[in-house]
Amino acid sequence: MRAKARELGFDLCGITSPAAPSGAGERLAEWIAAGRHGDMDWMAQTLRRRADPRALWSEAKSVVMLAVNYGPVGDPMAGLANKDLGVISVYARNRDYHDVMKGRLKQLAAWLVSASRPTPVDVKVFVDTAPVMEKPLAATAGVGWQGKHTNLVSRDFGSWLFLGALFTDLELRPDAPETDHCGSCRACLDICPTRAFPAPYQLDARRCISYLTIEHKGHIAREFRVPIGNRIYGCDDCLAACPWNKYAQGSREAKFAERDDLAAPRLVELAAMDEKAFRARFAGGPIKRLGHTRFLRNILIAIGNSGDPSLADSALARLRHSSPLVRAMAIWALARLAEGESFARLRQSFGADETDKAVLAEWRAGGA
Repeated sequence: MRAKARELGFDLCGITSPAAPSGAGERLAEWIAAGRHGDMDWMAQTLRRRADPRALWSEAKSVVMLAVNYGPVGDPMAGLANKDLGVISVYARNRDYHDVMKGRLKQLAAWLVSASRPTPVDVKVFVDTAPVMEKPLAATAGVGWQGKHTNLVSRDFGSWLFLGALFTDLELRPDAPETDHCGSCRACLDICPTRAFPAPYQLDARRCISYLTIEHKGHIAREFRVPIGNRIYGCDDCLAACPWNKYAQGSREAKFAERDDLAAPRLVELAAMDEKAFRARFAGGPIKRLGHTRFLRNILIAIGNSGDPSLADSALARLRHSSPLVRAMAIWALARLAEGESFARLRQSFGADETDKAVLAEWRAGGA
């Protein structure tokens, strides 16, 4: 199994039982009850099936957990210092990993069925396509352990791992679970710009920049805008800070290699894209699913944090946008970049016919 998985491009492979990982379901229920899933309503709706893999497929006897390393070649946080550029999470700088992983999982599943003949074998594969707790299952399969930032960590590849699952009704010998090697380290917790970790091994998604810039569909609260900086899609800070990354290596998968146009895109170029250009530029990658409107919301926050008055025109051009999400952040950006008198004139000119409450609130608040 491992040899075939490696041949197909997987970097790690482990086998575990479909029994619910100890305590994982209870922790998930507590997390949802506390509201820390934000507006990811599907987490609550699928709680029962997510908490126990057997509720997803009662005939499963084994779960094969696979991982692909997507480690960056350079420093993933280098772009944070260049405020006129946008920073995209490492995982989104090329092809959508769901598509790449799903294809390889199907190949592995086909091989398993063929190799098991004449015994009939049934298989199901998942890459974020079903309510599966990939990280707890990967830990029990020995692929890695869940670090204090709640992400999986590997002694061989650090924090940069895509996960997929293969369920089968074939009885396979399980691997030993991986133990926690975080020790007393707090690097991932202390680096978080928005203090999204109320305690080690606990994440409040409502404060997480990845959640805010990707999953959150509404206005981003004022308290988080400055800490977001120039991160326009996701955040890698807690992953990059992990000391286990000293053992990490660049991904061997060309489809995950950083695209030149996504490595350090200029905010002025991104802000000028219309929806057609947005779809063309991000075709085949995960950013396209965000949609042009929320992407502009994120870009305008980065522009507001740039400290570069020359970018004010990019925000000005979006004051008549059809979406309140975009208009509100254009106002916020202008309030931070334009001089007081200039902003007052804009408020008088553009704010007079505004009807949206959230947008009006931005005009009243100015750059506060």
